[in-house]
Amino acid sequence: MRTYLPKNAKLIPENAKEVYHGRIFQVYEWPQTMFDGRTETFEMIKRHDSVVIYAIIGDKILVEKQRQPDTDWFYSFPAGRHDHEEETELEAAKRELKEETGYTFKNWKLVAAGQRESKIEAFVYTFVATDPISKTEQSLDQGGEEIEVLELTLDELKALKDLPGTEHLHLERFDKINSLKDLQNLPSLL
Repeated sequence: MRTYLPKNAKLIPENAKEVYHGRIFQVYEWPQTMFDGRTETFEMIKRHDSVVIYAIIGDKILVEKQRQPDTDWFYSFPAGRHDHEEETELEAAKRELKEETGYTFKNWKLVAAGQRESKIEAFVYTFVATDPISKTEQSLDQGGEEIEVLELTLDELKALKDLPGTEHLHLERFDKINSLKDLQNLPSLL
């Protein structure tokens, strides 16, 4: 259940009709009146929203080195699809973090939310999690992902910048982050 919409969110109109339903993507069409009065068919894709978690343990941040059946090894922060309709974005983030790393955390803050592409109704919600509570075994998608959990200092994280497979980290976002305390102090959207 989506509880927060980013500013300027582009949503599929209510009069749109679903013309394709796949496991990940759905395609919608609707008639759109143009400025000159003509009507054209517009399209938009929909997919599940995603969550990304910056999980901080003391002076370290959790990073994953992972691969999936269709990828080489790559680095990412704990993340996943918000694909259970009954969950809020926060509940999805907590579930994904526990599944992928085994960790649960006490404090959570939504620090970013955005839409990557205006023609795709899908939002990415970024959380900062602090104060770990417990650690259990990972509960990974059977046969669908291999994840090694790394605990890195901010300097170690930034040092990954030139390695292959780090594009999912979006390390340019950390150019103005000088400490993990800076990350913890990002303002909450809520």
